[in-house]
Amino acid sequence: MKILITGFGAFLTNEENPTREILKLLPKTIKGHPLVTCELPVVFDECFDYLKPVIDNEKPDAIFMLGLAGGRKAITPERVAINMKDTTGSDNNGNLPKDEVIIKGGKNAYFSTLPLRKMESVLKEKHIPVSISNTAGLFVCNNIMYHVLSYIDHNGLDIKAGFVHVPFMDEQEKKEEAFSLPLYDILEAVIDMLKTVL
Repeated sequence: MKILITGFGAFLTNEENPTREILKLLPKTIKGHPLVTCELPVVFDECFDYLKPVIDNEKPDAIFMLGLAGGRKAITPERVAINMKDTTGSDNNGNLPKDEVIIKGGKNAYFSTLPLRKMESVLKEKHIPVSISNTAGLFVCNNIMYHVLSYIDHNGLDIKAGFVHVPFMDEQEKKEEAFSLPLYDILEAVIDMLKTVL
């Protein structure tokens, strides 16, 4: 079973992104199953244009997408992506969409097909802060989650897919009161969730 893991780099006021660091630190395999990583541009729609050929070439069995949600106090697997983009802060190309659909005529929403409750349970057993989230926001994270699940649906692909937001890492600059976790704790949590997917 092959898993494709995606993450992002710097965006808005975040000069560092734990998901980029996780991509660098992940092993090449877990229990003999290959992992493929891909850093995506923090740009509406272009993020999927970048990812689509990777999906087509790698033919993964699962797609595990990661993003930073600074301000959250837990690792948050996302339940749903909605067909909407709206932001008060521009993406890395200066796009500032307001009340725009992602795909015209597309479904209103898609649900994650990852084993969210099992992922949550595994992290709770290790006392890692975790909570299933019912909103991936309306920025690029929701955008890529929606695009991927729509692509899988429209092409009848047998691929499990979903998105997980992580909080700030201790090692990055942030407001002093902002919640964060050590990078290696986030990495351990990601590996545990990947094992659950496997």
